[in-house]
Amino acid sequence: MSAEIVTVPCLSDNYAFILRDEASSTTMLVDVPEAAPILAALEARGWGVDYVLLTHHHDDHVQGLGPIRDRFAPKVAGAAADARRLPALDIELVEGDLMQIGGLTGEVLDVSGHTLNHIALYVPLANAVFTADSLMALGCGRVFEGTMAQMHISLQKMAALPTDTLIYSGHEYTASNARFALSVDSTNPELLARAKAIEAARAAGQPTVPSALSLELATNPFLRAHDGAIRAGLGLPNASDAEVFAALRRKKDSF
Repeated sequence: MSAEIVTVPCLSDNYAFILRDEASSTTMLVDVPEAAPILAALEARGWGVDYVLLTHHHDDHVQGLGPIRDRFAPKVAGAAADARRLPALDIELVEGDLMQIGGLTGEVLDVSGHTLNHIALYVPLANAVFTADSLMALGCGRVFEGTMAQMHISLQKMAALPTDTLIYSGHEYTASNARFALSVDSTNPELLARAKAIEAARAAGQPTVPSALSLELATNPFLRAHDGAIRAGLGLPNASDAEVFAALRRKKDSF
């Protein structure tokens, strides 16, 4: 089984992703921050769009849908529980649903926290999970609608995926996330090395997304609430992992 994933930079720091099952030529677009760069990427490859997955309702993930829908008439999928806030859906999804993209099967995960009813899609045969603003490269989304506990649970779901899974998150926030991560985990050698690699990639105009889950587990502070050095730095040596996560997220909010 062969899959191709194209990363499409949009707006100032968003990403859309095009997932294609090469055997069947079936194509799915994940999020639509703006139409023009996505249309250009599709045209350059001679591809259409069969499905669009909307991870959550924020404008910078849905506002480019109109021209894509007009051009290709794809089936649009999103969370059933958020249908009232999303563009009109053809496919309403709940956690545990399976979505077929040709020969590829995606499993829907409820990753509420950044918003309520935010979803991610795990596609094992593509070695990918599309996480948008939940788990992000060296970070996680700000908790706007859900609770800290919900976001912690959501991150733990994704942390339990196979460690070679690639995390396709929705923004190029990695450099700023690295600065925060270093402020709470300054002696972590893998984080120090990653920060240098991020700086070099961005200086060369290269994206830092996707990232391997194994790297996130080793360096992303929001997946490292169990770490003794992080806990000591926060003054929370005996707190639960959920409490440490919440303290980290609050600290990042004011960083």
